[in-house]
Amino acid sequence: MASQNLARLIWIHVDERHEKGGELGKQDLLAKINCLNLIAAYAVALKHKLRFEPYIHYDDLKHLVGHLDTFARDADQLDDKKKPNVFKTAGQFLGLPMAESNPRKVLKRSRVPLGNLPLEILNHLSVYMKSIYDNGTFKVSIYQTQSLNALTTFNDVLVGTDRILNTPLPIAYSIAISQITWVYIILLPFQLYKLLGYITIPASVFAAYIILGIALIGREIENPFGDDVNDLPLDTFCLQIRKDIDIIMSKPATSFEEVVMHPDNQLLYPLSNLGSAGWAAKTVDEIRDALASKPGLHFPLVEHNEHPKPGHSVGTSTRRQKTYEDRAERGDAGHDGHSSSVGDSGD
Repeated sequence: MASQNLARLIWIHVDERHEKGGELGKQDLLAKINCLNLIAAYAVALKHKLRFEPYIHYDDLKHLVGHLDTFARDADQLDDKKKPNVFKTAGQFLGLPMAESNPRKVLKRSRVPLGNLPLEILNHLSVYMKSIYDNGTFKVSIYQTQSLNALTTFNDVLVGTDRILNTPLPIAYSIAISQITWVYIILLPFQLYKLLGYITIPASVFAAYIILGIALIGREIENPFGDDVNDLPLDTFCLQIRKDIDIIMSKPATSFEEVVMHPDNQLLYPLSNLGSAGWAAKTVDEIRDALASKPGLHFPLVEHNEHPKPGHSVGTSTRRQKTYEDRAERGDAGHDGHSSSVGDSGD
């Protein structure tokens, strides 16, 4: 939500100074586009940071931040094309903690500082905010406050997710729990054999499946930012942010008068199909009379098919509303001609 709010504020409320020169207005437009791209880049960079991918050569990130002066751009890239060890692969498949690859090794093996790419992107966003405050293209103070609050929210998200990522279950506990679990599973058949006989085999397999499943669930919850099926869909989140920003940038900020006076704008539908131009030709009293009669469309008159249909004139609507009020004063509203016939027959 913060990314949508900030992108909308920048795109709509930051002025483009076309009246002072075509090149100046063009620069303002390009700067706005760059800012919105950086908002999308922040989300993608945060995703890669949470997956211990500190570089910028990734397909979804390089075109967004390749032009920025960051530590990640100048860092070396490790060669990840190593053949996996068979025993390590088998241990990972069985869920043994000692066989798990340490994702932080990429950070530890780097020979130069890798920096903090999401934080550096926030710095560039802050520089842009300062520039539009200083040149007077972002004038309203409340909008300035909202934009700074959005950047603060981005920073809070960065710190909060980093705290979750770097507070896992201590490795000693993971190893101890894994060892106890496997010892229990190995000894379980000997405990059940005298009681179950040959049924011990399927019973032990079923029990091991349940126990190992519970242990693996606990490990998966520790880091919800990975690439597994049950992890958070960070790729989907980043793609949605990119789509939302592209939608915001797809059209220029339109004049509200153009929207109001659009010929297809049926202001009082279903009371009338008149467009904005038709209502603009009427007096203020006629417009207010129409508004006063519109609430009647949502009340019991609808059940008796007495509400004005689209396209009826305001005068007809007003007369029907007045007729209903007169009948309500007499106490026979909602009975139609049937009530009168019943009364006559009673006489």
